[in-house]
Amino acid sequence: MIMAAIRAQVVRDLTLLWRKRGDALQPVLFALLVVVVFALASDGNPAHLRTVAPAVVWVAALLAGLLALDAMFRGDAEDGSLEQWLLSPVPLPVLVGTRVLTHWLTTALPVIVSVPLLGELLNLPHAALPVVMGSLLLGTPLLSLLGAVVAALTVGLRRAGMLLALLALPLYVPVLVFGAGSVAASMQGLDYTGAWLLLGAGLVLGSVLAPVVAAAAIRIGLR
Repeated sequence: MIMAAIRAQVVRDLTLLWRKRGDALQPVLFALLVVVVFALASDGNPAHLRTVAPAVVWVAALLAGLLALDAMFRGDAEDGSLEQWLLSPVPLPVLVGTRVLTHWLTTALPVIVSVPLLGELLNLPHAALPVVMGSLLLGTPLLSLLGAVVAALTVGLRRAGMLLALLALPLYVPVLVFGAGSVAASMQGLDYTGAWLLLGAGLVLGSVLAPVVAAAAIRIGLR
């Protein structure tokens, strides 16, 4: 029953997103805009661009996910779906975790796929692309999990955009540091596996705890 519910929710979320295909392109277009603006605003020095490229790509991915964070539970709260989640025989943390999965698939994954293009704009060495994409594959799901907790805490507020960013960004900083730092270390010939292990540990811990905490926040917010 649980697997059927997960499959049904994923299909529903992707179907609704397909009906609003313009919204589906917003995260990757926003990430591309961030990279282009930074490239245009820099001094044009290829060596300088190469140095800051990992941080810029990571910031672009972080902001693209943050852009869609408020909508993670907002639509369900407005149409009454969250109340149905509470009445569902499927545990609420499972439904929350499924929503986090679809959020990552529709916001972070397109950005990760576009990393080769973003890297070309920032003169990122081709040898660093696997490290960039690997760090994003480890870090962006953790960003979505942390964002789910913040989105659940603010789901009862009508306008939570600025508050959402203020609450989420401090939680995102360690992920950003380890993610971008691992790429910078690899470009300098240093060992970056320690940062990846920390990201992986955070992802495992977040996968276990974040859906439970977000589910509790949703219950409190709907009272």
